[in-house]
Amino acid sequence: MSSGGGDRPTVMVTNDDGIDAPGIRALLHVLVSSNRFNVCVCAPDSEKSAVSHSITWQKALIAKPVEINGTVAFAVSGTPADCTSLGVSKALFPSVPDLVISGINMGSNCGYHITYSGTVAGAREAFFNGIASISISYDWVGGKSTVNDFKLAAEVCLPIICGLLAEIKKKTYPQNCFLNVDVPTDVVNHKGYRLTNQGKAIVKMGWRQVTSESEGGKMLSTMTMETNSSSGSESESPNLYHSLAFKREVKGSQVDNSDTDYNCLREGYITVSPLGALSPADMDSRDFYKQWLPGVSAL
Repeated sequence: MSSGGGDRPTVMVTNDDGIDAPGIRALLHVLVSSNRFNVCVCAPDSEKSAVSHSITWQKALIAKPVEINGTVAFAVSGTPADCTSLGVSKALFPSVPDLVISGINMGSNCGYHITYSGTVAGAREAFFNGIASISISYDWVGGKSTVNDFKLAAEVCLPIICGLLAEIKKKTYPQNCFLNVDVPTDVVNHKGYRLTNQGKAIVKMGWRQVTSESEGGKMLSTMTMETNSSSGSESESPNLYHSLAFKREVKGSQVDNSDTDYNCLREGYITVSPLGALSPADMDSRDFYKQWLPGVSAL
């Protein structure tokens, strides 16, 4: 393995909540405290939630060293996908990591939300580069969850991390997927690991017109509204004269009833979903277009 010191494997950590977020700090504490890994960090310097797999194309990335005990860490002026790409390139660190971990995210990443997720993109980018990876999210619920739950989430995921590294060492790790893991809100009373498929659950979002950017509070990364936000005044926002301003709002949700990631997570399981990067349509749709396309006249 490409470990940076001794026989210990090298793990690189990124996220989308930013390098100072409690989720990544709890994960790093657990990884370092286990004394099993060489740990390096390449994470966004600020929150980059819901940026999906966007990348920085025209600007240089700025990587600033950050002191995090037991790690070699950099805060980067880019997206999660940027951070993973830079971190595995050998431009920033001297060796390629054995495993990339993205997380721990504040809020679950199930169903269609996987498409929006910067956390999942951090792991997907490693997959694109032929490196084993895993994204981890904790199903944070405001008023119920506490920062300590991130540490508990990291601890219950440690056997998965160690198990993956064992398969990598034996060269039996499947190269055509990466893992997405979601930890339930009541992590202390979780029901164990559950292999799941990505479902179709999604929070339905809408838009409403506002008179200032501060009106209506802030949408959190958990896709809920910040309850203690003040409405603010128009003077706090840029002049919207001759412009229209709109903010997202939650309209409802779509939940599938099958045995998928979202439903199993709600039942209290730690869901483990192998993911790929292709997006083929279902066979019924393909059969329809197979019959339809020959009848379309070329312009």
